Amino acid sequence: MKTLGKVFMGIVYAVLYAPLIVMVVFSFNAARSTTHFSGFSLRWYSELLGDFDMRDVLANTLFISVCAAVVATVLGVIAAYGIFRIRSKRLRNAVNTVTNIPLTNPDIITGVSLMMLFTFFGSLLFHRSEILGFWTLLIAHVTFDTPYVILNVLPRLYGSDPTLYEAAMDLGCTRTKAFWKIIFPGIVPGIVSGFIMAFTLSLDDFIISYYTNGHYNILATKLYTAVKKPVSPEYYALYSLIFLTIMILMTVVNVIQFRAERKKDGGRPTGQKGFAK
Repeated sequence: MKTLGKVFMGIVYAVLYAPLIVMVVFSFNAARSTTHFSGFSLRWYSELLGDFDMRDVLANTLFISVCAAVVATVLGVIAAYGIFRIRSKRLRNAVNTVTNIPLTNPDIITGVSLMMLFTFFGSLLFHRSEILGFWTLLIAHVTFDTPYVILNVLPRLYGSDPTLYEAAMDLGCTRTKAFWKIIFPGIVPGIVSGFIMAFTLSLDDFIISYYTNGHYNILATKLYTAVKKPVSPEYYALYSLIFLTIMILMTVVNVIQFRAERKKDGGRPTGQKGFAK
């Protein structure tokens, strides 16, 4: 059974990562071919750096992803702490259910509904039919990013030690000071992983962005127009860089979480419940 399990896992990882490996390999291909490797070359990376239009689109994508991730992280931490402090179990479950709806809602429904909402308020408040652009795209990304931040922060809050928070309050700390001194350091790994997840989701999203971006072009919508003709190997180079960057970020997050868990297990017994439960 162990051998069969290893073979099965090998097949799964091969299916998942073979396309990515092919993309990275052919981003160094000297020719445009995606079937024959003509020789190692940095030609497409050089052309990518010299393509001003692509650089502008990449800058737009990174800017919107970072802004959305920062806003979603702030809102997500506040929301997670608010949910954590709810004493009523029934109310907390109801709030969690509402929070999880964007996670399961199809992107096409979210994108179309947001587009209709923005268009309605644009015509009602600003008397403009062309309201879609940077701000609507940012709001849309924050909308679907925030639940993922909550999902990463809440388990850290539930795993916090209630006695430390209560001791800080007994020693004269205000609720705000006790949060920053006691609670916040313990949820930093969840905040970091939530931020990176929000960033990668914004970087990757196409469907919701397509309906809410207007004339603000990002990589996902740019690639959509590019697939109508032969795709330039510049895209292979670009997405290889993005893939390697995300892989490095996720490795850093896993290392941070591993060290935090090891420190937590060494500092006190595991299995203690949070003080809001």
